[in-house]
Formats: sequence, structure tokens, C-alpha cells
Amino acid sequence: MTNPPSFFARLSLAFAVLGDSQLAAKVQDARNGVVPAAPPAPPAPPPAPILKVATPDAALQLLGLMQREARFVDFIQEDVASYSDADIGGAARLVHTGCRKVLQEHFTLAPARPEAEGSRVVLEAGFDAAAVRLTGNVVGNAPFRGTLRHPGWKATEVRLPRTTEGHDPRVIAAAEVEL
Repeated sequence: MTNPPSFFARLSLAFAVLGDSQLAAKVQDARNGVVPAAPPAPPAPPPAPILKVATPDAALQLLGLMQREARFVDFIQEDVASYSDADIGGAARLVHTGCRKVLQEHFTLAPARPEAEGSRVVLEAGFDAAAVRLTGNVVGNAPFRGTLRHPGWKATEVRLPRTTEGHDPRVIAAAEVEL
């Protein structure tokens, strides 16, 4: 047992018990031998997400389609520092046209959020964090109120071509040999 409290410390405790009914109940329970209940255990952390192993085949196939239709890899791999802005702009227009064709032919895209850019939005607790990225001064918990700067994109349909047995998806574009 620790040293007993002084007279004034006991007097202070008496006034604390008189002024706080919950403390008085706890003191009474202690005097009657009631063992206080253990505080509730903190909730278990959510299980770690299961990460799927992504094969590179579909990404390589898409890159191959963009190379075929838009010469995308050629354009990105080219050192454009020595070209004029007009030359780069002309090449970018061709790459843009070809990449857009690939997207329209092989994907159906829709906005991730239905609201127009600039709209005020409220994100309630449990919002889809994969479909919405918070930017700016992100503090606290949902609900979050902000301005939609970009509606995002999601693929609602994917129509990639089927590949043949033995196809090597790492070959983005076959080498060309003129005879």
C-alpha cells in the first residue's frame, strides 16, 4: 500500500466525489469490492488488402496498339529538344489522333463522377477512394466538401483483341525491314 494521503488530499477527494456522480459511483463500487470492467478493446485494424499480381500482357498489348495507330513509342522515345514547337505540334496532332482512335475502338469510357467540372461536391464517409483523389488541404475525416476539378475516367467496357498462342506481348512493334 502506498502512503496514505494527507488530510487535505482526502478533503480534496471528498469534494471531488461530491461534485462528480460518476466518480462517486466508482468509489462506491471500489468500496464494495466491485472490480471495474476493463475498457473495451480497440477495434481490430482492417485486414490488409490482397494485392493481385498483374500480368503485363494487357498493358503491353495497349502499348502495341498505340504504337501501331499513333507511333506513340516512337514519338515518346524521340529526343525532341532540337525540334521547333511547330514540328512537335504537328507530330503531336498525329499521335493524338491515333491514340484517340485506339481509345475509342478498344474502350468505352465514362466520367468517374457525374458532376460537371467546377461543381461543389460532398464526399460522405465511405466514398470510393479509388475513384476520387483528394487534393488541396486534406484534413480530418469525411464528409469532405470541395470543388470538382476533373471528373476522372473509368473504363466501362474493354475490347482488346484476342492474341494467338505463342504471341510475345513484349514485342511492341516488329522491326521493319524493307526489301
